[in-house]
Amino acid sequence: MTRPATLGAVAYDAKVVTIWEGFRRWLRQHDLEFDFVLYSHYERQVEDLVEGRIDVAWNSPLAWVRTRRMAPGAQPLVMRDTDCDLTSVVVVRADSTVTDLAGLANRKVAVGAVDSPQATLLPLALIGEVPVQVRRFEVGVGLHGDHIGGERDAARALAAGEVDAACMIDASHLLFATEGTLPAGTTRIVARTDPFDHCNMTVTGSPSPDLDRFASLLLEMDYADPRVRPLLDLEGLTRWVPGRTSGYKQLEAAVDRFGFYDRRGRVTADDYQP
Repeated sequence: MTRPATLGAVAYDAKVVTIWEGFRRWLRQHDLEFDFVLYSHYERQVEDLVEGRIDVAWNSPLAWVRTRRMAPGAQPLVMRDTDCDLTSVVVVRADSTVTDLAGLANRKVAVGAVDSPQATLLPLALIGEVPVQVRRFEVGVGLHGDHIGGERDAARALAAGEVDAACMIDASHLLFATEGTLPAGTTRIVARTDPFDHCNMTVTGSPSPDLDRFASLLLEMDYADPRVRPLLDLEGLTRWVPGRTSGYKQLEAAVDRFGFYDRRGRVTADDYQP
């Protein structure tokens, strides 16, 4: 029996099952034999992709960096439209005297989990040589920031006056204003990263005909189609777009700066245990 095209995805939330059961059903209706495997963290998913146990991985940006180091021929098939050109921000309270990164010297800065690109690695790289006291909120370690638990806790610490600044992705800052964690008008952005890209569908080499078909079908998904729109809403996109490699340079540099992975993709962060 020939194995169907098999995708790996990390179960960072219960909705992941609903999403991929729905996509599986839709893909099979379009004559693509497809299945998926769920993982509890990204490191195992990357290793299984490189070893050929799965054919394509729905990778976080950090998982993409590791895959590329372990399998230099890896390439991104597709991404969500919402994965492109994101930014992370460093936020202070509106009444703070801090107006720029230099003003954070010797102050407390809240970040997300150790493996969060958007709430830890990228903003701390932006802060750079400014000496700060980092307070990490280790929520969902191993999920590479694919949740906002750590970011929300960092925001709550800022609102409570426990820290002088908090780091988060821009979309979370907007959400926290809407939900009241950081009410509108109570915070200011003092620094913003350059744009970066988030998740992608990763393969380790030239895609097989089945994976070419998989990518083509995703790119053909129509947000107006009532069969797929609820799934796209759950996955947080309106359309799939071709994958690109240009949006990960900042994260590559941050991974090297903080010694998260070595050049061969081995985990070298001393305080990281997924």
